[in-house]
Amino acid sequence: MKKILIGTHNKGKFKEIAYLISKKYKKISPVSLKIKSPKETGKSFKSNSKLKVNFFSKFVDYPVISDDSGLCIKALNNKPGIYSARLAKKHGGFFKAMQFILKKMEKVKNRRATFVCSLSYKNIKGKIDTVEGRLEGNISSKILGKKGFGYDPIFKPLNKKITFGQMIKIKKIKMDHRFIAFKKLKKKVKI
Repeated sequence: MKKILIGTHNKGKFKEIAYLISKKYKKISPVSLKIKSPKETGKSFKSNSKLKVNFFSKFVDYPVISDDSGLCIKALNNKPGIYSARLAKKHGGFFKAMQFILKKMEKVKNRRATFVCSLSYKNIKGKIDTVEGRLEGNISSKILGKKGFGYDPIFKPLNKKITFGQMIKIKKIKMDHRFIAFKKLKKKVKI
């Protein structure tokens, strides 16, 4: 069976990416190989996903896929953006980070936001393909739902009445920013 390393320590991301990749692959986590995460020094989602794929590929002799994703909120100058996970860390978890965001947006009318995902895939010859998926939506007025992970409970995709946190997992996986990026990637590589 072919192997692929999914370069993330985030369990939610790992599950989503693993679900999207063909069943022909055995999905390996860096956690099981005791590989730590690299420092994210990139200035964009794309540069961070490339940085991660290059880092993780040093440890294995099979393909690697890495993701960098985040929530860009228009009223907050597209923040937290690439700092989405770091904001959660700073506040002691995603729940507190969501409370922080909602407090900042209490009187904000424009609640538009975009979930962005950059995926990088590196094959065994060292060729890298990078794609980006974007999903537009709005920030809800409160934290809704216990499903999903990260900022899912405050993100309502456009034309949907519920947040990702309220959505059936499979429905969310088949429409989110990661899925959009993955569809683009599949046009370039067979995974």
